[in-house]
Amino acid sequence: MNQQPRHDEQDELAAAEKRYALDLLAEAFAEGRIEGLDPDCLAHAAIFSGFEELVSTYGEDAAAAYAESLVDRIRSGGFSTALRH
Repeated sequence: MNQQPRHDEQDELAAAEKRYALDLLAEAFAEGRIEGLDPDCLAHAAIFSGFEELVSTYGEDAAAAYAESLVDRIRSGGFSTALRH
């Protein structure tokens, strides 16, 4: 009997895939820094590449809507790794 994964299993698999993707990007950043690339340059290239993929996959309107949704997340510390006081 072929059983499809439950919704929570799918969420778990998607989360694991995202963690793996982040690990790969962290490795690429580390290699770039070893090669002497500026971290700011690496970040801009990663953002550009990511949005290029989102536009290609979902279209400009959807990618723009996603970008707009990031403003509040950035301001609320959603991407900060430092402790907030």
